[in-house]
Amino acid sequence: MNLSVLDWTIVFVSLGLMILSVEAGRKAMKSVADFLAAGRSAGRYVLCVASGAAGIGAITVVGNLEMNLVAGFSMTWWGMTTALVVLIITVSGWVVYRFRETRSLTLAQYFEERYSREFRIFTGMIAFLSGIVNFGIFPAVEARFFIYFCGLPETISLFGLSISTFPLMMILLIAISLYFVLSGGQVSVIYADFFQGVLVYGVFAILVIYFFISFDWGHVQQALAAAPQDASLINPFHTSQVKDFNFWYFLVGIIGVVYGTMSWQGTQAYNSSAKSAHEAKMASVLTSLRNLPMNVMFLFVPIIAYTVLNHPDFSETAKAVGVTLSGIDGSAVQSQLKVPLVLTHILPRGLIGAFAAMMLAASISTLDAYMHSWGSIIVQDVIQPLRKKAFEPRQHLRMLRLAIIFVGVFAFFFSLLFKQSEYIFLFFAITGAIFAGGSGAVIIGGLYWKRGTTTAAWSAMITGSGIAVAGIIIHQIIPNFFINGQWFWGIAMLGASIVYIVVSLLGKRRDFDFDKLLHRGKYAIAGESDVVTAVPSRGWKILGMGKEFTRGDKIIYILNYVWAGGWLLVFIFGTIYNLTYEVSDESWLLFWRIYLAINVVLSAVVIVWFVIGGFRDLRRMNRRLASSSRDTHDDGFVSDRGQESNK
Repeated sequence: MNLSVLDWTIVFVSLGLMILSVEAGRKAMKSVADFLAAGRSAGRYVLCVASGAAGIGAITVVGNLEMNLVAGFSMTWWGMTTALVVLIITVSGWVVYRFRETRSLTLAQYFEERYSREFRIFTGMIAFLSGIVNFGIFPAVEARFFIYFCGLPETISLFGLSISTFPLMMILLIAISLYFVLSGGQVSVIYADFFQGVLVYGVFAILVIYFFISFDWGHVQQALAAAPQDASLINPFHTSQVKDFNFWYFLVGIIGVVYGTMSWQGTQAYNSSAKSAHEAKMASVLTSLRNLPMNVMFLFVPIIAYTVLNHPDFSETAKAVGVTLSGIDGSAVQSQLKVPLVLTHILPRGLIGAFAAMMLAASISTLDAYMHSWGSIIVQDVIQPLRKKAFEPRQHLRMLRLAIIFVGVFAFFFSLLFKQSEYIFLFFAITGAIFAGGSGAVIIGGLYWKRGTTTAAWSAMITGSGIAVAGIIIHQIIPNFFINGQWFWGIAMLGASIVYIVVSLLGKRRDFDFDKLLHRGKYAIAGESDVVTAVPSRGWKILGMGKEFTRGDKIIYILNYVWAGGWLLVFIFGTIYNLTYEVSDESWLLFWRIYLAINVVLSAVVIVWFVIGGFRDLRRMNRRLASSSRDTHDDGFVSDRGQESNK
C-alpha cells in the first residue's frame, strides 16, 4: 500500500467529519422543497463553496490533471480572456438572476411555464438520459484512482472467493454518497459539500505551495523545453501541433460558457437553493475568486508530473510509473492515472493522506450532488408532469429517494461495462451536448426574447441532441474520427441557435408575458427576499450596481473588475508583444512563475475569507430552516398552465 498509518488516519478522520455534517443537515430537512432546493435558504458563500465542491469531483480532478499534462502552461494563456467573459456573465446575473426569479425547482419546470408541459417532459427525459450517461463513468474513474493511488490489491479474498477490488470500490463510493443524499436531500448535500469544499480547496493550496517551494525550477525548465517543436508546454504561441487540448478546444469552451450558462444540470439543485435572486447572483460573482486555488492546482501539479516523467534525474520514478501503467488495460485509463501515480512517488507522508482525503471528499461531493440532480429530474420533470395531481409529500419524498437509488445503481453497472476510449473531458463534452447542445438556445431565448416560441424550442432541442448523438455513434464506430467531442458540442450549439431563431421568426408573432414568469409587477411575491428586489438595469448599465447592492457587494464587484481587467491587459499586451518579437522559453517560464506566486498568495486569502463567510451563512441557513413555515404545495407541480405558450 502507498498510504501509511498517518495517511489513513487523515482519510478516516476527514470522512468522519463529513458524516457529522450530513447528520446536521438531515435534522433540518422537513419538506419536498427542502429536499429539492434546501428550502431556498442558502447564502452566497455556503452556496459558492458547496456548489464548487459539487462541480469539482474526483473525476474532474483526474480529468484536469490529464488535460494539463498534455497542454502544459500554454492553454492557460488563452484562458485569461475567459476571466472577462465570466465577469460579464456573473456581474450581469446572466440567466442565473432571471431563472431564480421564476422560482422553479428545476430547469424543466421553467420550460413548462415558458413553453409547455409536453416540452417539460421531453427535456426532462433528455436531461436525464444525457446526465446518467455522462455520470456513468464517474464511479469507474474514481474507483480506479483510489485503487492505484492507495496501492490497493486488484483482488481480495472474501468468504473464500477472489473478488475484484474495482466493483467493491465503486459500491463503497456510491453507498457513502447515497447515505449522504438520502439523509436530508439538498440540505444534507449543501452541508456536506460545504465542509468537503473547505477540505478540497485547502488541500489544493497546500499542494501548490509545497511544490512551489520544494521543487527545482531548473528541472521544470529543462523538461518542458524538451517538448516537440510547435507543441510547446511553455509558449502558447508555439502550440499548433498540440492535439485536442489546444486553442480551438478553448475557443469552443468559451462560447459554451456563455451559451451553456446553467444548461448543465449535474448540480441543478444549487440553481434553486439561493435565498434570493440577488444571493444567487452574488454567489455566481464569487465563483471566479473561489476557483483560484483549483485553477492553480490543476495547472501546476501536471507540470510537476510532466517534469518527473521526462527529466533524466527522475528516471527511476518514471520507470516505476511506467511499469504500473503497463499493467493497466486501455490507453484512456493509462492516461487518467499518470499524474496520480507520479504523486504517490513524490508526495511525503501526510500529504499523500491529505490528497487521498481531498479526493474522497471531491468524489462524494460530486456523486451525491449528481445522483440528487438526475434522480430529482426524472421525478420532477418526467413522472410528476404526467400525473393529473401532485404527489402527497411523503409519497413524493419516497419517489425522489427511489429515483436517486436507481441513478446510483445505473452508474455502477454502466461503469462496470462501458469501455472508455477517449479523454475524460472529450467524453464529457459530447455526452453533455445531448442536452446542453440545444438547451442553451431554449434557456436564453425563453428568458430574454418575447418572440421565442414553443415550436422553436422543440426544434432547437431536437437539433442539438441529434448532432450530439450522431457524434457519439460515430466515435464508437470510428474511434479516431477527425471531429472530436468538443467540436461536436460546438456544432450542436450553432445548429440549435440558428434553428431556434429561424423557427421563432417564421412563426406567428405573439409576445410572452415576462412579468408573470419572473414574478414582477403585479405578480411579485411579498417577502421573497431580504434585499431590495429591483429589476436589474438594461444595456451597458447591467454591469453596474443597483439599489440592492450593499457596500460589501460593491467591493466584491470592484475586486472582480480589477482582477479580470488586470489579466486581460496582460493578455492583450503580451499577445501584441509576442506577435512582434520572439520571446524565449526562459522569459515565458519566469512569467509563469510570477503568475503562480500571485495566484497562490491570493488563493490563501480567498480560502480564509470564504470559510468565514460560509460558516456565517450556515448559521443563518439553520435559523431560516428552523423558523420558516413550509408550503406543502411548493413541490414543482404546475397545476395551472396559465403561462402563455408561444406556439
